[in-house]
Amino acid sequence: MPRSRRNADAGGLAAVWRQRGPLACLLYPFSLLFLALVALRRALYRSGLLQGEGLPVPVVIVGNITVGGSGKTPLVIHLASQLRALGRHPGIVSRGYRSDATQAMEVTAGSDPAAVGDEPLLLARSAGCPVFVGRDRPAAARALLAAHPQCDVILADDGLQHYRLKRDVEIAVFDERGIMNGWCLPAGPLREPVARLAEVDAVVQNGNAVSPAPTLGRPIFAMRLLGRHFHRLDDSRITCGPADLAGRKLHAVAGIGAPQRFFGHLHEMGLVFAGHSFADHHDYCAGDLVFAGDAILTTEKDAVKLSRLSLSLPVWVLPVTADVSPDLAAFVLEKLNGHPSA
Repeated sequence: MPRSRRNADAGGLAAVWRQRGPLACLLYPFSLLFLALVALRRALYRSGLLQGEGLPVPVVIVGNITVGGSGKTPLVIHLASQLRALGRHPGIVSRGYRSDATQAMEVTAGSDPAAVGDEPLLLARSAGCPVFVGRDRPAAARALLAAHPQCDVILADDGLQHYRLKRDVEIAVFDERGIMNGWCLPAGPLREPVARLAEVDAVVQNGNAVSPAPTLGRPIFAMRLLGRHFHRLDDSRITCGPADLAGRKLHAVAGIGAPQRFFGHLHEMGLVFAGHSFADHHDYCAGDLVFAGDAILTTEKDAVKLSRLSLSLPVWVLPVTADVSPDLAAFVLEKLNGHPSA
């Protein structure tokens, strides 16, 4: 598929969701049906007609009400690191988007991203704690606890709408895209209505995000993604800074929920490049990255898939870390120590 077509596919729906234009209005009746089904499912769990499954350890959900990446994965890595520093032993469960896993399975640093998903693989390499994936998140969490009984808290990556897994703390993440046109799927980007935010325990604003009004007094935390040094994809011991890349013909590749966030980060570092956006979780082939130039810049999430390919240009990976204020991990522990499971 031509690159221009791929890039259009990556941003096509987002363009529709930014405004209440003709196509979004045409889809709006389907959004009302989607909203009714969401409300019915939520009511069935609240009434007990559908049963959630609890775990012997507390569960912290990190999710969002919008489609696409908003910074959940770096936030989960941050939380895992901070909880370990506070003496806890976290484990992480994830659906593993587009993974081949039908049963719960452990993710290691050497796992195949096609088998476990790109984000769980990044978590396994960066979070410093056990990671399990599976379509059945309660089963994945039980398998994790059986394999790693020292774990005393479960972090669920992108599980806000997975009500089968009972939770003790809910964290909703927003990026600079916000709620866009404010409508539910398929006319808009929302997986649940904005009013759902009144029920979460905390809202995290990634970068320049502005949370919608109906947070109704929920605590708000500010998150920034920090990173200024690259490492080579084929040898992470080789590093460089922005000054080392100045004057080169660069290509930046991002297949994440908001590629412009990565491109903006590079611009802030003073780098000049040609940007190539792909759909979130894009499964790369070598033909996608046939560029004339000196180097390719990419994200950690994309790097876990690019490492399988034979490429003509050197690839530099930009690791980022989340900086969150005030102290989100301390807030989570405070909630866990004072509240029973929901």
